[in-house]
This record gives sequence, structure tokens and C-alpha cells, in this order.
Amino acid sequence: MNAPLSGICLWLPLLLTWLSPEVSSSWWYMRATGGSSRVMCDNVPGLVSRQRQLCHRNPDVMRAIGLGVAEWTAECQHQFRQHRWNCNTLDRDHSLFGRVLLRSSRESAFVYAISSAGVVFAITRACSQGELKSCSCDPKKKGSSRDNKGTFDWGGCSDNIDYGIKFARAFVDAKERQGKDARALMNLHNNRAGRKAVKRFLKQECKCHGVSGSCTLRTCWLAMADFRKTGDYLWKKYSGAIQVVMNQDGTGFTVANKRFKKPTKNDLVYFENSPDYCIRDRDAGSLGTAGRVCNLTSRGMDSCEVMCCGRGYDTSRVTRMTKCECKFHWCCAVRCQDCLEALDVHTCKAPKSADWASPT
Repeated sequence: MNAPLSGICLWLPLLLTWLSPEVSSSWWYMRATGGSSRVMCDNVPGLVSRQRQLCHRNPDVMRAIGLGVAEWTAECQHQFRQHRWNCNTLDRDHSLFGRVLLRSSRESAFVYAISSAGVVFAITRACSQGELKSCSCDPKKKGSSRDNKGTFDWGGCSDNIDYGIKFARAFVDAKERQGKDARALMNLHNNRAGRKAVKRFLKQECKCHGVSGSCTLRTCWLAMADFRKTGDYLWKKYSGAIQVVMNQDGTGFTVANKRFKKPTKNDLVYFENSPDYCIRDRDAGSLGTAGRVCNLTSRGMDSCEVMCCGRGYDTSRVTRMTKCECKFHWCCAVRCQDCLEALDVHTCKAPKSADWASPT
């Protein structure tokens, strides 16, 4: 049986606590009215002293984080779009993803990692766009350097990812660092894996200067890749997440199954097996899969057999407007007709009892 929610709230990542509906609305209100950042920071529940200090000193960074939430939430939903648990935010309580985070599962590991990565991405991007007082472009990327193509000059605006990582670590990890329990260590590990994932895809971009576009001179800068690359990478880490147990002295992890390798700093770790997410279960934070669209021809997680958990599916005939009979016209346009297309949509049947499941 789960511990009381008020106690488990202490384990939730600060970012998710911050992004409760009331707090998100407050930040928008503050932007619109020029309200006091001190009032806002003092009214966010559950902040530890270090977090309140950072909030008071950096309200512009807090806003940048808030604006980035939609991006990493959408990325989470993209990665889980074909799975029973689809990173939904519909049935949440005080946090963005509801009670699903109370379990130390693979899904929790992914959410902590992708949200930590999202904070780094949002702060770093805001630095480069000149939206923050405390940072700008990477000040270390100056002068000349060399790569496998020769000499180049640092120019443009290199993304200051070290600042993004530093602030994200100080802010998001502050509450977890006060905890001495296993879940706090799990969260810290997965937070770090998320931050490292963003930096992994930092890439060098260059512009050529010279006669007729020749590359006799090059100006280069470092830029973050699209956040989708980070999402894809963390999804692979989710698929290969390693189940662990605490070591005897309580300072780290050891693998639960000795046949598996020890987790690296890039791996995601978890303690508990996931529920099957087949039915609505309040304690597990599961909405179930009743009504979810499934793929009749797939053999993957989105197949009707897997998605519907053996309950069967309903089929309905729907029509939609599509583009058809497209022709290229010189020069340079493609013109199409609007056509009605009929197709079958398969949705999972509900279990016999559609009520919330309660443990017996």
C-alpha cells in the first residue's frame, strides 16, 4: 500500500511541484502584472531554502523554465505515444503527471531525466537569446581553434550549456540532496543522466568565408541539437533501464540482477517494477487503456492485442478530409484536390468495471 501522499510529495522533483496548475498560472500572472518575484517564490509550496534563494535571485530563469515545460512534456508524450502509459497529464493531482511518480519505476526514471534535460535546454536557449541577466553566450568560445578540417575562429553565439547544467543541478537537485533515502539517490542519478543527455548532442556549426563561398576562413560556434535527439536518446535509455537495489552502506546502487552490467552515469535506474497500466488504478496513477486507439496490423506495443490487454476492441468507420490527385504545376506549385477518405478506427474496450480500481 502506498504511503500517504503528503509524505511522498517530498520525493517529487521540484520542477513538477513548481508546475502545479496554480503555480503555472501565477507565473503567467506575474509576467502580465509585473508582480513581485518574492511574493511568488514565497508562495510555492515545498521549496527548501536554497531553492527559494535561487528563485528570488533569478525570476527570469524561473520563467524560462516554465516556458520550456510544454516542450519536454510534449517530448515525453511523443516517446510514449504507442504505449499503455502515454505520459498523460489529464488526471494529475498536485504534480504534472499525478501519482504515477510515486512508484520508483522506469516511467518515473524517464520523467525525472526528461524534465531535468528540459530545464537545461530551456535555460541554455534563454541564455543564447539574451533573455537572462545572469548569462549570455558561452564566454569560453573565443579566439582560434582547430578541428579535423583545419583552423577556425570562434564566433557567433555558442550555447552556454555549462551555465544551463550548473543552474539546473543547483535548483532541481537541491531538495533531493537533503534526502538520505533510496528514492532521493535514484532521482539524483536520473536527473544527472538527463542533463548529460543534452550536452551529448552539442554540435559544432560553421560558416564559410572566402571568394565564391570557399572555406579559406571559417567561423564556428557550438549549438544544441533539436530536443527530439535528447528525447530519442533517453527513450533508448528507458528501454534499457537497469533495476537496482541500494548497497549495504546506503551510499549507492548495485544491480538487482547480477547478470546485468553496473549502471553508468548515462543509464537510467529504477527500483520497482511498473504496473501494467491496463485499468484505471488511482494508487498507480493509471488511467487504463479503455478508449485508446490501437493498431490492428501492428505487432508492437501499439497493437490491439497489447494495448487493449486482451479485452478486445471496438471498430468504427470514420471519414476524414485528405489531399489527393496532387499535380505539379510549372513553376513552382503543387495543387491537390480535397477528398473524403473512409477508414476503420479501432479503440480498446473498457473492462467490465470502469470504476477506479482499489486494492483489496
